[in-house]
Amino acid sequence: MKEHPVILVVDDEEHVRLALRTVLQKEGYAIAEAANGHEAIAQLEKYHGSLQLLLLDIQMPGLNGRGVQQFLRKKYPWIEVIFMTAYSTPENVMGAMREGAYEFLTKPFDIQEIKRLVRQVMAARQADNRAADGPQMELNRPETPWGGLIGTSPKMQEVYKLIGRVAATSASVLIEGESGTGKELICRAIHANSLRSSGPLVEVNCGAIPEHLLESELFGHEKGAFTGALQSRRGKFELADGGTLFLDEIGEMPLWLQVKLLRVLQEKEIERVGGESKRKVDVRIVAATHRNLRQLVEEGRFREDLYYRLNVVAIQVPPLRERREDIPLLAAHFFEKYVKETGKRLRGIAREAEEWLCGYQWPGNVRELQNVIQRAVILAQGPYIQLEHVVQPQQRAEAGEEGQEGAPLPVTGGRKLKELLREVEREAILAALRETGGNKAQASLRLGISRKALIYKCQEYGIS
Repeated sequence: MKEHPVILVVDDEEHVRLALRTVLQKEGYAIAEAANGHEAIAQLEKYHGSLQLLLLDIQMPGLNGRGVQQFLRKKYPWIEVIFMTAYSTPENVMGAMREGAYEFLTKPFDIQEIKRLVRQVMAARQADNRAADGPQMELNRPETPWGGLIGTSPKMQEVYKLIGRVAATSASVLIEGESGTGKELICRAIHANSLRSSGPLVEVNCGAIPEHLLESELFGHEKGAFTGALQSRRGKFELADGGTLFLDEIGEMPLWLQVKLLRVLQEKEIERVGGESKRKVDVRIVAATHRNLRQLVEEGRFREDLYYRLNVVAIQVPPLRERREDIPLLAAHFFEKYVKETGKRLRGIAREAEEWLCGYQWPGNVRELQNVIQRAVILAQGPYIQLEHVVQPQQRAEAGEEGQEGAPLPVTGGRKLKELLREVEREAILAALRETGGNKAQASLRLGISRKALIYKCQEYGIS
């Protein structure tokens, strides 16, 4: 008979264990407890056949939480870990997440958040049929219900709560936030957790399509509607029927087209360009903007009636500078992503570089951080990303001598990011070859890639 799944609560404070035991037993879970790291290991040995989750404090006398996690990863790697701590330093967060922690919570924590996370882990385990003899199972971490959204800061917790509340409805949503904050990820999370999740999610950037083409893009057109309309074509509204339509940069939509959009939202039917008949559509609208729509309304550049139609539920996405505690988690996520993509043998981010990442203002928000980590992974030649890989020397001097926050190396110049990254990679290869006198074996070690990969890249970039 299958053993009942057990959650192990490990904390040196008795009142914390009591609170968690009381709450989780009411949720129907079997709870085991440990007051320190050594007791935790004893409980692991006792319950490993049915243990599925550890709620683990980091700071404990003797063997601390990180030590328990290291033991766990070697012997019982299929058991998930949620860390709890009152000492949420970047080093703690980065180290724990890099070693495979499922989540990292700062005390005092929200009991509702604990319950949500535990349900999430246990549901994922049940869905994956993870049995007690789990060494044969796949060890992929289950995805969170919020997709690619990363962060445990209070401001992001508020965003998650709003996503959870609005996803269950069909209400229109307006997502407001600076460029690069992840507004499209929030839309995807809303759709994925909604009753429309089996339907299509169609995305359109209203600011990226020429004004004279946007009407046809949204509502479709009939054959012969205009020069070049050689056949009828469905628009985004029809493609999103039964699902969600994401209107990114809604603030860029011209006023004349706003009138037509408002009519569609009111009547739930569209008319193709050049068409004479109307077509019913069942679409949920999620709109996003980096502008202040309220101000645009006051300036007469955005229709007030459309604003209220879209703004049934508003989600404000915080800029990265207002949730700095999430930077280590994001940096670790992007570091892991690009290390896997490049195949480089890097261990992590040096403390000095990490401190700079946490202190920088990030005007480009999460997207800028992602680009900086990608560039740093490409440039790094040793086991760790160093300060010079994320910031230029003169900016480092400014940050240290004048107390100003530095900025990463600009990656613009009118060129595509892919072109810039290729250029950076080629320069890094040339520099390594110069420093090693053309010795490809030594150069590959400096670059953190295999000799075979270096030879391939030299051929790709025409380096003899």
